Amino acid sequence: MSSGLLALLDDIAALAKVAAASLDDAAAQAVKASGKAAGIVIDDAAVTPRYVVGFASDRELPIIGKIALGSLKNKFLFLLPGALILSYIAPWTITPLLMFGGAFLCLEGWHKIHELITHEEHDDAAEAEGMMLLTAEEMEIAKVTSAIRTDLILSAEIMAISLASVADQTVLTQAIVLAIVGLGMTVLVYGVVAIIVRADDMGAALARSRLSVTRAIGRGVVKGMPGFLQALSLVGTIAMLWVGGGILVHGLASLGLPQVEHAIHDLAEGAAHALGFLEAVVAWIVTATCSGIIGLAVGFLVGLAVDHVAKPLIARFRPKPAAKAAMPDADWIGPL
Repeated sequence: MSSGLLALLDDIAALAKVAAASLDDAAAQAVKASGKAAGIVIDDAAVTPRYVVGFASDRELPIIGKIALGSLKNKFLFLLPGALILSYIAPWTITPLLMFGGAFLCLEGWHKIHELITHEEHDDAAEAEGMMLLTAEEMEIAKVTSAIRTDLILSAEIMAISLASVADQTVLTQAIVLAIVGLGMTVLVYGVVAIIVRADDMGAALARSRLSVTRAIGRGVVKGMPGFLQALSLVGTIAMLWVGGGILVHGLASLGLPQVEHAIHDLAEGAAHALGFLEAVVAWIVTATCSGIIGLAVGFLVGLAVDHVAKPLIARFRPKPAAKAAMPDADWIGPL
């Protein structure tokens, strides 16, 4: 009896060791996958604060909380199960879907670069005019819904990149990695966003301190936040182009067209050896720069296709609203 119990305990201990090793491996894979999705995370953190602009200070954190909850639902109710099912029944579709998402990132990055150069913004005036007709509660619901819808696209990219990095792992490992990445990225992004949107209030509170050093820090925070947000947005845009271009380059190599990836690798290695110091850093910078340039070019081309091909076709086949019947002139009707 005792020998059987000891054998059972040994088996349990062995299973626990295997499970711990699997969790350690999944955690390592999750960290690796999170690094590849960093560009999308930066952009998400840069974009989300605009959804609380115009609301009372006491509504900012509740709104961020609602968006974060919606983001978790996006990831765990829709994207994670869908990614696992897709990986199981049609793994060959992962690379094309990932490349489609990479092209979308390139398009978004190109739009932001174009806005930065031309100072044009997409439909912001029309959106603001429509928001003026809503009550505060309706406006909050509309903003949260819009943010969650945008998050769905960005979360899909994060999950796709994460899934592609563990495509050769077991389904259990994939599920654990996607869950860790999904939860970790959500907490990271919306935690940072919460700090950003409250930074002005924290700076204002510090500016009212009795200590001159604290007051100076508070004024610096208040004055520096607009510039910080602009810098964060620029970094996010560059990261989107770099990540999107890198996804496309790697996707082409996976589909049997490795020439571009090899050319970038050779250029990065040549630059690193030529400098002779910080070789890994130099190689990464060259690789990221080349990927970003490719991403910008692809975004420009996709933007042309969308603006001059897709949109005209959609407009041509979209049903036209029925024309309103013309009302006769009041003079013609005469007195009633």
